[in-house]
Amino acid sequence: MNQSELIWQNGEFVAWEDAKVHVLTHGLHYGTGVFEGIRCYDTDRGPAIFRHLDHLDRLERSAKLYYMDLPFSIQQLREATHELIARNDMRSCYIRPIVFRGYGQMGLNPLDAPIEVAIATWEWGAYLGDDSKTKGVRAKVSSWERISSRSLIPQAKASGQYLNSVLAKIESLKAGYDEAILLDEHGHVCEGSGENIYVVRDGVILTPPQTASILDGISRRALLQIAHDLGFPTLERDIARAELYLADEVFLTGTAAELVPVREIDDHAIANGEPGEITKVLQSAFDDALHGRSERYLEWLDVVELRAASSA
Repeated sequence: MNQSELIWQNGEFVAWEDAKVHVLTHGLHYGTGVFEGIRCYDTDRGPAIFRHLDHLDRLERSAKLYYMDLPFSIQQLREATHELIARNDMRSCYIRPIVFRGYGQMGLNPLDAPIEVAIATWEWGAYLGDDSKTKGVRAKVSSWERISSRSLIPQAKASGQYLNSVLAKIESLKAGYDEAILLDEHGHVCEGSGENIYVVRDGVILTPPQTASILDGISRRALLQIAHDLGFPTLERDIARAELYLADEVFLTGTAAELVPVREIDDHAIANGEPGEITKVLQSAFDDALHGRSERYLEWLDVVELRAASSA
């Protein structure tokens, strides 16, 4: 991890190495926390955060689903993020806001544990590898099933729930693949360990619906809008595992991964084993939106005014 100078923690800017929590922090023991993954890009207008308020809205909703009321407003978190990026003198970065139950209460009743909030920024390159966006990745359908909405809340980006993804990710890496694909409780395709998934068949872009235990991805929303604007038909429906192998194209989207083609699944090459034409068109348009090169999607960018930074 590339260390930055400062982290914002509970309303204060502290040195990276001083941003600490107590060993008896409730979230450490029970996973009682929610978080977001956000990216800031270097654009012609300056550093710009992609769909920042959408991410902060989801952070607040995730927190409420786990009975945590944010001690800071969304606007306060937005301003803190802007200032943190400016103080860290960053043009592009990954942003990690996290809300968690802190030290002061132990046991399964968390309601008296204090709620803490922190925001960190650091430089982070291609999540799935330097060649992932151009050559595509190899994926494995995991033996681990995606958590069901009867057990937890898949639509919340909650810390403890990611043990599900960790198991799938490690399994795929140990088997020699780049990424995992999880199925839902009914055996339908759900998502990657940290990305939403799409299957292209006969020119139609298919993606699992909300009822398939997926996370309502911010990048997913953007991708579906871009596909619609480019005239590609899209359909949210259940996808059978075998449809992955029979697909013309498969790709993933996520804040960390961005848009990544999948060239092989379970040792089955997808079509000719190279990124497909629809994937490449969408990837180019998506990258243009992320980096502020598309006038149509400039409203998705929250520009950071670097001159607004105050001294640390």
